[in-house]
Amino acid sequence: MKKKILLSENDIPRSWYNIVADMKNKPLPPLHPATKKPLEVSDLEPIFATELAKQELNDTDRWIEIPEPIRELYKNYRPTPLVRAYGLEKALDTPAHIYFKNESVSPVGSHKLNSAIAQAYYCKEQGITNITTETGAGQWGAALSYAASHFDLNLAVYMVKISYHQKPYRRSIMQAYGAEVIASPSMSTKAGRKIITENPTYQGSLGTAISEAIELALNTPNCRYTLGSVLNHVSLHQTIIGLEAEKQMEIAGEYPDIVIGCFGGGSNFSGITFPFLRHKLTEGKEVRLIAAEPASCPKLTRGKFEYDFGDEAGYTPLLPMYTLGHNFAPANIHAGGLRYHGAGTIVSQLKKDGYIEAVDVKQLDTFEAAILFAKAEGIIPAPESSHAIHTAIQEALKAKEEGRQKTILFNLSGHGLIDMAAYDRYFDGELSNHELGDEEIAKTTNTLEHLVP
Repeated sequence: MKKKILLSENDIPRSWYNIVADMKNKPLPPLHPATKKPLEVSDLEPIFATELAKQELNDTDRWIEIPEPIRELYKNYRPTPLVRAYGLEKALDTPAHIYFKNESVSPVGSHKLNSAIAQAYYCKEQGITNITTETGAGQWGAALSYAASHFDLNLAVYMVKISYHQKPYRRSIMQAYGAEVIASPSMSTKAGRKIITENPTYQGSLGTAISEAIELALNTPNCRYTLGSVLNHVSLHQTIIGLEAEKQMEIAGEYPDIVIGCFGGGSNFSGITFPFLRHKLTEGKEVRLIAAEPASCPKLTRGKFEYDFGDEAGYTPLLPMYTLGHNFAPANIHAGGLRYHGAGTIVSQLKKDGYIEAVDVKQLDTFEAAILFAKAEGIIPAPESSHAIHTAIQEALKAKEEGRQKTILFNLSGHGLIDMAAYDRYFDGELSNHELGDEEIAKTTNTLEHLVP
């Protein structure tokens, strides 16, 4: 029995896959927040590196070449293994074949490095010297800190305050690579001061941290903002995950019936699913694609499809997406990377058109799944990844009930070795489920339709 399917460094993809080129119904255009007109590259250049702005709005080129310096840096950890989860299959007594793409082997322990290296490279190539970003659980902040250090860029990271305190070692990793880390909301920006004044005990959100990072970028010479999820160019860079998995599944002699990723803004979900969805869009090949999000932040399962801001203060373009509203304050769950109010525009359009499914998962169920996975496969997963694990387990149990052999692939987006404080709280019985009432969701979504006349 072959446990791991490995590729050589020569097998690292030479291009990223731009799924928008193959979509019959392309995402609605992002709008300028002032004029409400579709964005052009020039509108994004004050915020992003020019090449990233071009990638963001590219809806025609199916393949975007990966520059050789990026591929060389990818060799530090790519290709990542595809693993057959024999131990989990045995524990579940299921006829399903379960595979996971192990992105936890990167130097920072998660998939986030795939886009961090690319974004830092394009900033460096343009002569930019300073970059800013936000981070929830700290995985993106750690990844960008690594990339910024390699390309000799100065980096300021606004880390969601609850995670800043819950996950001090992720903060330490960022600082070890030379980044400045600020708990958000902070008093260092106008957006942060406004939020603290209105709610002094607010523990932050990704929307708040994005506002602060963009404001600092716009007010710092030779500086650009970088983002770890949601936007099209981030999803583009992450498709290297699924492109490798395609080759590895072919070696295994199987094709997945179901592909699963946890869901916050869409980066790792897009990365694992889009290359497989390509065959559904272009060849009609059947495959189910499932996004697993927290029950406490259920934008795909219970949000509205409307134009909304990507941040709390309204600095970003207006994005057409499933959203809970940019003023939504998520519960303080330990899957900090999934505490975001909206979904990326590509994923939102695909969900609207019925190409992908979404499920919401309760916090205690994710930790139960994580413990089972750790015992069966030896890897302690990140709380975010555990949403995908739980969903894969549920699908494997359905296969058992039906007496059918299904092939299930999920993305292990990161390990949980820096999240053990969360596991301690779970073992001590201090964690709980948090589900939203309809009135709570309506409060932050009812005003969305007025953002665009």
